[in-house]
Amino acid sequence: MHQTERLILAIPSQPDFEIYFAIHSDPQTNLFNPNGPMNLDTAKASFSEIISHWEKYEFGNWTIKEKTTGEIIGFGGLSYRKYGSESKLNLGYRFDKNHWGKGYATELSRHAIKYGFHELFFPIIFAVVRPKHEVSIKVLEKCGLKLSGLLDDVPDEPQSLVYTIENK
Repeated sequence: MHQTERLILAIPSQPDFEIYFAIHSDPQTNLFNPNGPMNLDTAKASFSEIISHWEKYEFGNWTIKEKTTGEIIGFGGLSYRKYGSESKLNLGYRFDKNHWGKGYATELSRHAIKYGFHELFFPIIFAVVRPKHEVSIKVLEKCGLKLSGLLDDVPDEPQSLVYTIENK
């Protein structure tokens, strides 16, 4: 388990699935997701992949809890993700809409970057974001990531923006 000033970051477990599905099936949390909200089968498969990633690599996306309440407010961290045909270390997150605007994404991202560089010893971390998702772009830039390229990952849609940060 990891902690930040206001967050508890735990390895996801099956009891977390109900909240995972609630967050990922909410249209508000998917405004910039070209695939839209997850249905139950997609969410089950995605959550299973998160758990498998932890089992295989001993790191991955955390269940994010608010320290003061213990409430699960999101999921995020570092995991391998396909960028075209390449697998890269990706920073990602999704929070319950009731917890937006409180700086949690920045707090999680800063911790994940520090963890990726100083405990996992990765030289570079990537993040992919849709071009109109201004809030997430600001979070990435606040955390020191720089726009480094484009990714044609959604057919018939504008290319996603690829951000990176290197361990220097």
